[in-house]
Amino acid sequence: MKMTKVLLAMVCALILGVSASADEKIVVEGSSTVGPIAKAFAEYLMEKDKSLNITVNESGSGNGAQALIDNQCQVADMSRFMKPKEYQAAVANSVMPTATAIAMDGIAMIVHPSNPVKDLKIEQIRDVYTGKITNWKDLGGPDMPIIMISRDSSSGTYETFEGLVMNKEKINNSAEYVGSNGQMRARIQSTKGAIGYVGLGFVDKTVKAVTVNNIPATTKTIATGVYPIARALFMFTNGYPKPGSNVHKFITLYLTDDGQSIIERIGFIPVTYYNE
Repeated sequence: MKMTKVLLAMVCALILGVSASADEKIVVEGSSTVGPIAKAFAEYLMEKDKSLNITVNESGSGNGAQALIDNQCQVADMSRFMKPKEYQAAVANSVMPTATAIAMDGIAMIVHPSNPVKDLKIEQIRDVYTGKITNWKDLGGPDMPIIMISRDSSSGTYETFEGLVMNKEKINNSAEYVGSNGQMRARIQSTKGAIGYVGLGFVDKTVKAVTVNNIPATTKTIATGVYPIARALFMFTNGYPKPGSNVHKFITLYLTDDGQSIIERIGFIPVTYYNE
């Protein structure tokens, strides 16, 4: 009888240990736009709790959704909302995707710093990416071929650009594709005739962000809905995580003062932003 109780206690301890270990390890997969926020959140929480193990991968929003569907991650970073077909696939696999909007972002149109063009209209951007406009001289710039750079189709940034700019028109076959915001920025830095688009947090002095419809991509214009190429950034989980769990602490960090400071420091806009 005593041996049975001992064995039972050992089994319970083992189960509890496995549960704790599973909760302490968090895998985050998805958007390269949301990635810097997720990495900063992970560093912040792991500094406070040395037992935590948070891995953040940046393979694109579509891959993040698929990883959540396949139970390969606890958090899917997405710079777009889940598609109906992704929801259907998730439910079919007993996964219930639950969205948490953690920040706001604008997609900035960027060119080489030497390019004198300062503003582009949405229609002009569309004409560039459909191949109707191929030279900067047609946009008030120098006589120089336009090299259009796009994100890959698994990217949420690509899908937002496609929805808000392309108006169902196809991007020309001559476009070059890159796999991340960082690669996009690097390509624009090194190519005088290039044009591309990145999340606001990836704009720095090495590239030039042009205004769109004479509106700059700023915290205020994005938060108030004035800037025309803006979107929310999400973290998806399988159901809403249990309050107090590590996953819950991770996805709700954006509500704290420290979390909001992290988001602002990286270059994005807290959902709690208020402009007096």
